[in-house]
Amino acid sequence: MPISPDAVAKMAADYTAAWNSGSAEAVAAFYAEDGEIAINRGEPWSGRDRVRDMAAGFFADVPDMALVCDDLRVSGAHSVYVWTFTGHDAATGAPLSIRGWEEWELDDDLRVRASRGWFDAEEYARQAAAG
Repeated sequence: MPISPDAVAKMAADYTAAWNSGSAEAVAAFYAEDGEIAINRGEPWSGRDRVRDMAAGFFADVPDMALVCDDLRVSGAHSVYVWTFTGHDAATGAPLSIRGWEEWELDDDLRVRASRGWFDAEEYARQAAAG
């Protein structure tokens, strides 16, 4: 059965809400049991437990993170989720506003099998250091 763009839009809204809940477990629940995410060509976090670790790391670094879905593109099982997050760096207290995206490969149950995430790490470091 083809993946409906409306179903992906609902999934993306729920994914955004999971990030805004502050629950790494809620974020990881959107991934297939063997799903993975790699950020900026880094080593992938493979498996739902490791995805949870990745999300927990972001929550530790930006405890007041607020995520917004800026755009979503859907083509079959492939989607691009464009986002902005704001918050404050935990170490410096500096305000952050970071834009990026995730390229998703979805399974038939709308779980992320693979995500490739991208953001400007140099800009993130610049903003974090400003505090």
